[in-house]
Amino acid sequence: MNTSLPIGIFDSGVGGLTVYRALHEQLPNEHFVYLGDTARVPYGTKSLATVERYAVENAQFLAAHGIKLLVVACNTASALALPAIRQALDIDVVGVIGPGARAAVNAKRQAGGPRTIGVIATESTVQSGAYAQAIEKADPSATVMERACPMFVPLAEEGWADNEVARPIAETYLKEFRSRIHTLVLGCTHYPILRDVIQEVVGAQVELIDSGEATAREVKSLLKEKGLAGPPAVTGALERQLCDDLDHFYVTDAAERFERVAERFLGSKPSRLEAVEVWGHDELRT
Repeated sequence: MNTSLPIGIFDSGVGGLTVYRALHEQLPNEHFVYLGDTARVPYGTKSLATVERYAVENAQFLAAHGIKLLVVACNTASALALPAIRQALDIDVVGVIGPGARAAVNAKRQAGGPRTIGVIATESTVQSGAYAQAIEKADPSATVMERACPMFVPLAEEGWADNEVARPIAETYLKEFRSRIHTLVLGCTHYPILRDVIQEVVGAQVELIDSGEATAREVKSLLKEKGLAGPPAVTGALERQLCDDLDHFYVTDAAERFERVAERFLGSKPSRLEAVEVWGHDELRT
């Protein structure tokens, strides 16, 4: 496979941009194709069959653009649809739940002794039990404490990450974690935007695990293992910028809103942003 091919990323909306940022930072020689399925968000209220169908459609859209690896930057799709996606594609597929769970377990082991791992996520992700199952698979002795924090998503998208609105909401959601956990998984791709206020509420002694950063580390290792790492940048070349013209972004609706939120999350607007419609598993209309 051509090592210069891009890495594909899809999410049900804009939250996966934090995963894109983590991948971009840890893999400076790679470029990316991102699909935000903004027309059909949220996935958390949909049936298993519907989530699988949407996820496979998104995956096949990106595969048609010639990618060497797919990152499913959506917690709901990672929890429910990875087997269907892997069956549909002939490239490696990485979700965000497994890497986040393994990073939390590794942090627990490094600290030594029994530790309770906290997980905060959307209601659908908590109800799926996907993080608890992945953590317990990696460490059967682990104790997991979960909490849904649905208001964190609109706070992140509105740019209210650290103000008089965010703090009392974070306090309400997270006060039960204080003195009970030592590691906290940010189990929704929006939550790293609120990292500072979350850390403030749970306390400096709690290690926060960003599933996007954990995913980027595992993708980096997988590319090296498979011999798929991108070629080194030309000596003296300008440092790659987030959202530059080497990275292509697609959305299925509301491109202007996606652009605004991307600027809030990343500090810059996508240079190449295109609205598309995904019809069925293999029919695309733009």
